[in-house]
Amino acid sequence: MHNSTAEADGNITGPCNGTSSPQPETSEFSMGVLVLLALLMVLLALVTVLGNVLVILAFIMDRNLRHRSNYFFLNLAISDFAVGAFCIPLYIPYALTGTWYFGRGLCKLWLAMDYLMCTASVFNIVLISYDRFLSVTKAVSYRVQRGIMSNPVVKMVAIWVFAFLLYCPAIFLWEHVSGYSTVKEGQCHAEFFDNWYFLLCASTLEFFVPLLSVTYFNVHIFHNIQRRQRRGSIQDSEPPRSSSSSWRSCFLPRPDVSSSLEVEDSVSSLTRSLRPSLVSTCASPPPMSPTPLRKDFSASFRTNAGSKLQRDKKIAKSLAIIVCVFAICWAPYTLLMIIRGACQGRCIPRTLYEITFWLLWLNSSLNPFLYPLCHMRFRMAFMKILCPQKFAKLRSPSI
Repeated sequence: MHNSTAEADGNITGPCNGTSSPQPETSEFSMGVLVLLALLMVLLALVTVLGNVLVILAFIMDRNLRHRSNYFFLNLAISDFAVGAFCIPLYIPYALTGTWYFGRGLCKLWLAMDYLMCTASVFNIVLISYDRFLSVTKAVSYRVQRGIMSNPVVKMVAIWVFAFLLYCPAIFLWEHVSGYSTVKEGQCHAEFFDNWYFLLCASTLEFFVPLLSVTYFNVHIFHNIQRRQRRGSIQDSEPPRSSSSSWRSCFLPRPDVSSSLEVEDSVSSLTRSLRPSLVSTCASPPPMSPTPLRKDFSASFRTNAGSKLQRDKKIAKSLAIIVCVFAICWAPYTLLMIIRGACQGRCIPRTLYEITFWLLWLNSSLNPFLYPLCHMRFRMAFMKILCPQKFAKLRSPSI
């Protein structure tokens, strides 16, 4: 994300001494290595575009995916698609030659799009984690949510607004506020690229706070699932209710025993009016007792609860994988970016910086493949698009 290979060498001088940086070297690789790198970069861009297009098409073609929480996956796919379709292709010639050929205006646009899409991708992961957190830990209130804030479109738009405000104003206005520009001819990087104070603050909002948030949500999701599992195992191992509960039930109205209405009298009158048939009823319930219905209801309730628990387990598993991939892809670049800004690029090797840089974009290409990992609906939707004949054969009833 965000910056070029040319300035990663640490040759840029600050604006105070007025000197200009040397012209970037064309390349430090042989022609064979350049061709290999170009193929890998193009491949990454294609995988990112095609993978996220598949997710978007799945939402268009399969109505079963148009659930409130799944719209946030669509928002994530849109941001990742823009990374593969716009950000990576413009960066490939810059990464290979060390020179920006597309002019200052397109450089600003590319920077704004790159920062915006990558930040929106992070915020979408946080929103997905939060939505899954509510659906697992507060299932009842989650289902009955009403109002404008429960509208997924409002949350999706809010993600883009917050992502834009974090970096884009600084990209467009930094040089006008400071009165000078640190970007030389043939380069393309943000004006705040060496300002580690700004980078630390922005990275805190872009990475550290989201990482802590999704970690908190995931921990609570797993604790909730473990608590429900223990509760279910305890209920399964509980012995039948004692006879004392049946005696207590004798003092409650029973729809099938009219004489039980006499319990509303005093204890003394109840004793006098108690007939032998009622005593025998309390000792052993009649055949028409609703106990079998209660058992059926209890069994149905436990079945539904077990099914909900299994779904929540799959949600937690897929969410944990997405979050772990996000942390692995983002943590190295974020830390190196802050360190590089503090030492003006002199303490970070160019190759190491570039590896973390592309690792960041790799996250956008991996996200589409993580969706179907634990989501049956995504797997079926992808099969419907990629293998329609196989999908139709699975859907058709067996003869």
